[in-house]
Amino acid sequence: MPQYLSPGVYVEEVPSAVKAIAGVSTSTAGFIGLVPDAFTIPIEAVTNEPLGTGDGANTTFELRNYPVQTSGGTFQVRVDGTSASATLSNNDATKVSTATLAVAPAAATRITADYQVISAFSPIASGQVRLCTNFSEYKKFFGDFSIDVGHRNLTQAVFGFFNNGGTRCYVARVKGTVEVDAVLLKFEAIDEIAIVAAPGMVDAAVLSSIDTHCRQKTQDRFAIFDTHETVETLGVLDTTLLDPSNAANILPGNSDYAALYFPWIQVFDPATKIQNPTGDGLQMVPPSGHIAGIYARVDTQRGVHKAPANEPILGALGLKYGISKSLQDGLNPQGVNCIRDLNGNIRVWGARTLGGNANADLKYINVRRTLLFLRESIDEGTQFVVFEPNDPGLWQKITRNVTAFLTNVWRSGALFGTTPQEAFFVKCDAETNPPEVRELGQVITEIGVAIVRPAEFVIFRISQFTAPGK
Repeated sequence: MPQYLSPGVYVEEVPSAVKAIAGVSTSTAGFIGLVPDAFTIPIEAVTNEPLGTGDGANTTFELRNYPVQTSGGTFQVRVDGTSASATLSNNDATKVSTATLAVAPAAATRITADYQVISAFSPIASGQVRLCTNFSEYKKFFGDFSIDVGHRNLTQAVFGFFNNGGTRCYVARVKGTVEVDAVLLKFEAIDEIAIVAAPGMVDAAVLSSIDTHCRQKTQDRFAIFDTHETVETLGVLDTTLLDPSNAANILPGNSDYAALYFPWIQVFDPATKIQNPTGDGLQMVPPSGHIAGIYARVDTQRGVHKAPANEPILGALGLKYGISKSLQDGLNPQGVNCIRDLNGNIRVWGARTLGGNANADLKYINVRRTLLFLRESIDEGTQFVVFEPNDPGLWQKITRNVTAFLTNVWRSGALFGTTPQEAFFVKCDAETNPPEVRELGQVITEIGVAIVRPAEFVIFRISQFTAPGK
């Protein structure tokens, strides 16, 4: 207490009893990609570059660009429009590429070349984590679209994340699946991460590690899993491989901290187009990065309580497999979220956690993610309580602040009820904190919430009736 020694007016600053709890971010993603130490990035495709004319002796011609792709099918020399046998060499010292014909061309013949210009790229070291707030930052650390499959999966995932509404993601690459656990350990220290995905990585051990990371080690984030690209038996789509009752199924284990999406999506890939300029440039890629972007978009526009479904996948031009309603009837109860082409629109048509009905009251993605949001927000917003005197004044302060936070959550539409009393309760008093609990240095608060669930099955009952006569 301050001492007052002489008459006067004393103005003192008193700390507020209200400690507002702010909602945490739910849309920051953490991506892990299987990417080599070095790969090539196609820069452009050159067609019919004039090299000169034949003089009966000259067989070596310098190309306009360096370096040039040397793999098969990417380089061709033509003499008067006819393919000619030629070899390509890149001189790293002089930075010049040359084409050498096997046979000297005749005089006055026109010689042209088709080839691809490439760029070698070495990403940051394996296991390092980088924050990316746009795709340009990602390219600086991990490179542009390339012809490496693992790098393509990661790059398309990050591009799809930003394209679908994502704004912040942490990215790391590994050279092998055994390095995933080390990256997840680094992710643990980044409290902001709320979504974890390893695009295109379907190894059971990897998915189990990610699930453990979300469900046990952090308990504050959600995983997005991809299925295998090919789900077939004898070349035909076989959805029994996604049925847990089938001993040969390729599903990860059930988890209410993860969601699984099927099938892979088709997107435009710039590197593929450069490789084959006459083709359409389309590639199949895992959907997890695009889905993470949809989570972020829905969180921003509606809130984490809105199921991230019935949403278009921006950038998706096709699907690996067409899914009918009858096929989805067997997949949805198992928690396999289908991506479907509905009237020409490719949409996410499922909102269940991995395991579906087996997860009981946590079978919906938005319910689990809303609980994670509430848990993390209350955790971070009540740190001021630690080491405070454990008395009724503290209990009232906790009750007041948590109630104010949950009231705002209810007003946002996340909790079911016409009044706050119907939507949630907060109890922190002598009953939850008897002497034996206080002796342990603990203060216990019980919170109950009624989270809204999605209208997954919309049913209209229509019947015919005879209008009464006048």
